[in-house]
Amino acid sequence: MLPVIAKESTRVHKLALHLPTGPSSPFIARLLSTLSSNPNPSKNPPRTSTAEANKTFLPTDVPSLPQSFAHQTLLHSSLSSQLKSPPNLSEAKRLHAILIVNGFLNSVYADKFLGSQLVNVYATFGFLQDALVVFDKLPQRTNLAWNAILRGFLGVGCFSIAIEFFHLMVSQGLIPDNFTYPLVFKACTELNDLEEGMKLRDFILWNESQYDMKHNAYVECAMIDMFAKCGSLSEARKIFEGIREKDLACWSALICGNVQSGEWLEALSLFKRMVLEGLRPDSVIMAAILPACGRLEDMEMGLTLHGCAIRCGFNSDLYVSNALMDMYCKCSATHFAYSLFSNMDNKDAVSWSTLIAGYSQNCQYHESLQLYLMMNDAEIRTNAVIAATVLPVLSKLKLLKHGKEMHGYILKQGFESDDVVGAALVEFYANCKLMIKAEHVFRVMSDRDITLWNSIVVGYSLNGEIDIAFQIFQKIWDFNLKPNSITLVSILPICTKIGALRYGKEIHAFATRSGLGTAVSVGNALIDMYCKCGSLELAVRVFNQVKERNIVTYNTIISAHGIYGLGEHVFQFFEEMKEARIKPNKVTFIALLTACSHCGLLDRGWSMYHAMMYDYNIPLGMEHYSCIVDLLGRAGHLDDAYDLIKKMPVEPDMNILGSLLGACRVHNRVDLAECLEKHILEKNQKDSGHYALLSNIYSSTGRWKDALKVRTMIKEKRLPKRPGSSWIEVDSRMYMFHATQSELGKIQDILEKLLLGMRNEGYMPDPSFSSDDLQYDVNDLTNFDAS
Repeated sequence: MLPVIAKESTRVHKLALHLPTGPSSPFIARLLSTLSSNPNPSKNPPRTSTAEANKTFLPTDVPSLPQSFAHQTLLHSSLSSQLKSPPNLSEAKRLHAILIVNGFLNSVYADKFLGSQLVNVYATFGFLQDALVVFDKLPQRTNLAWNAILRGFLGVGCFSIAIEFFHLMVSQGLIPDNFTYPLVFKACTELNDLEEGMKLRDFILWNESQYDMKHNAYVECAMIDMFAKCGSLSEARKIFEGIREKDLACWSALICGNVQSGEWLEALSLFKRMVLEGLRPDSVIMAAILPACGRLEDMEMGLTLHGCAIRCGFNSDLYVSNALMDMYCKCSATHFAYSLFSNMDNKDAVSWSTLIAGYSQNCQYHESLQLYLMMNDAEIRTNAVIAATVLPVLSKLKLLKHGKEMHGYILKQGFESDDVVGAALVEFYANCKLMIKAEHVFRVMSDRDITLWNSIVVGYSLNGEIDIAFQIFQKIWDFNLKPNSITLVSILPICTKIGALRYGKEIHAFATRSGLGTAVSVGNALIDMYCKCGSLELAVRVFNQVKERNIVTYNTIISAHGIYGLGEHVFQFFEEMKEARIKPNKVTFIALLTACSHCGLLDRGWSMYHAMMYDYNIPLGMEHYSCIVDLLGRAGHLDDAYDLIKKMPVEPDMNILGSLLGACRVHNRVDLAECLEKHILEKNQKDSGHYALLSNIYSSTGRWKDALKVRTMIKEKRLPKRPGSSWIEVDSRMYMFHATQSELGKIQDILEKLLLGMRNEGYMPDPSFSSDDLQYDVNDLTNFDAS
C-alpha cells in the first residue's frame, strides 16, 4: 500500500499539474513564466558578472566534431569531468554548446547523466530559469537534476513550489535518494508545515521497507531539525534517541530546536550531556546555546560556556563573540559585554547593534547613544536593525529632533517598509506623546502586519487612551490578522489597569484556543492580570498550569501574595523558585520586602535584606531602600527608618521620603515630618501629593497656619492635582471620564445627591483635615463642576 505522500503526489500530478507524457509540461512552463520577470531571483548573487553571463558563443568556440566512437567516448568522459566544477558561468555555457553540437542532448541519443550535470551547474550558479529550461528539454533525468532544481527553489525561497516539485518527482516514478529528503525537510521547516513533514517521514520508512534502502545521518539530522523547529520536540527526541552513533550535527539539530522553541533548560541539559559523551562543540552549537543562558539570566552558566568557548578556540569567532555579548547584556552584565566588544579584532554590524540594544535593554540609554555615535565615526552604515534599535533610545532621552532625523534617514534608505522599523517609529512617537504622528506612520505603512498593530495598541495605552487602545485591538480581526503572543501581552496590562476581568477572561480563552497560552510571557501577563483584578485563585490556577516558569513568573506570583497579605504563601513560592534553580534578582527582593512590609514580618524582612546583599550579591537600589523604610515605618520604627535614610550612600528619592512621611501621618510624628519637609522642599517636587500629605499631618494636630502655608505653596508653585478617573463599559465599548469633566452633567448630579445623602446619614468630613482658614478646600468636596 502506498504511503500518504505517494498518493498525494499522484493526486497533484493528475488534478493540479495535468502533465502530459512528453518531456515538456505546463508545470515547468508555469515556473518559467513565474521566473521570467526575474530570471535569477536567488538571494545569493551569481558568481560571474552580467557581461560574462551574456557572452555570445561563436562557432569558433566549439571544437570540431569527433567522428569515431573512441573520440565520442573520450569527449563524454572529458565533458563529465569538466561539468563537475566549471570555474564560471561562461565556461558552463561553452560546455552547454558542446553538448548540443555533439548531440549529447539530442532526444534520441541524449545522455541523461551529462544533461543532469548541466542542470546542476546552472542551479549551482543561481540561474534557476536556465536550469529549468534545460531540465524541461531532457528526455531522461537522473536524481541529480531533480535535486538540483529542488535546491534552486530553496535558494530563492520558493518552499511551497519545492514541495510541489517533489510530489511531481515521486509521481514520475523516481525514487528519491538521501540527497533529496533533506531538501524537502528544509522546505517543510521553512513553511512550518509539520503535517507535510510527517508524511515525508512515513514515505521514507515505506521506501526503506520496499527497496531495502537506509537513510543516512544527513536525513536523520534534517528530520530532527524539521520536527524540532516545527514544534514537535517529542518526535525529534524520539528520532534522536534512536540513532546509535550520534554525530555533532544530530546534537546541533536537537539543541537548536529546543532553543528556538524556548526550552532553555532542556537545551542546556542536552549540551551538558553531549560534552559528557565526549563530543567537542563547534562554533554553531556554541553560538546557539548561549542565548539559553541569557534567557534564563544564568550568568554562572554563561561564564562557564564562555570558558568552554575559549578552550575550544572560538575566542576569535565572530558569531560566538556576538552571542556572548548578547548573553552578557541579557544577564545585565553590560560591562562584560563591552569588554568583550573592545577586544574584538573584527566587528560587524551585528556586533554594534547587539551592544547598542544591550545598553538600551538595561536602561543605559546614554551609553547606548554614545556607542551609536562611535559606530558612525567608525563609518559603519546604519542598517534597518540598528535604526530600529536606536529609536527607543532617542525616545527615552527625549531627543525628538534626532528621532525625526532618523525618521528622515529611514525614508531615504527605504527602511520604512520593514515591519520592525515601522513598529519602532510608532513606539518612538508614542513615547514622545505625539500620537498623531504615530497614527500617521501606522496608516501609511503599506503592509501593516501584527507587529505594527501591537505598537499602536501599546502607544495609546502608554498615553492613557485606554478606550482607543481597546478599539484598535478589536479591529485586528477586521483586517484578517491573527494576534500573536506580543499582542496579548500588550492588551492584558490594559485589562489590569481598568480592572476589566471579563475582557481578561475572554483574552485568556482566546490564548488557550489559539495555543498562545503556552508562551511564558502570556502566562506571566495572565497571572498579573488575575492578581491585580482581585482573582488570586485564578492567578494561582494559571501558575500551576503553565509548563515553563521563569523569574518573572515567580516574581509576579510572589508580589501578588505579598500585596494580599499572605506571607507564608510568599515564602513557599520563594522556596519553590530556589528548588527550580531560578536565581532571584533585584525585583524578587522588592516583592519579598514588600510582602514582609504588608504582612508585618519585620524580622523576616531584615533577614531578606541581608540575604540580598551577602548571599546573592545584589546591590541595593532605591526600590529596596523604599521597601525597608516602609517596613520600618509600618512597624512603628520611624527613627530607625530615618537613620537608614541618613546613612544611604545616595540621595533618597521622593518615594523613600514619601513612604516615611506617610508613616509619620499614621503614627502622628509631626517632629519627624518637619525634618522631612526640608528634604521635600529641596527636591522641587512637581507633584502635589506629598505637599498635601504634609498639610494633612499639620492639620491633624491643629497646626492650621503651617497647613495653610503648605497649601499656599501648592497654589504658588501651581502644582497640578491629578483628577480621579473611571471607566465604564457600554455595548462592549470602554468609556473613560475624569472627575473634572463638566460636560458629564448627569454624573455630576448623581454625585451631588450621593454626597447630600451621606450628610443626611450623618457622615461628615474628618475635622482634622479642615479649619476655617481651609474652608475652601473642604467645599471642594461638593464643588464637582471644575469649570
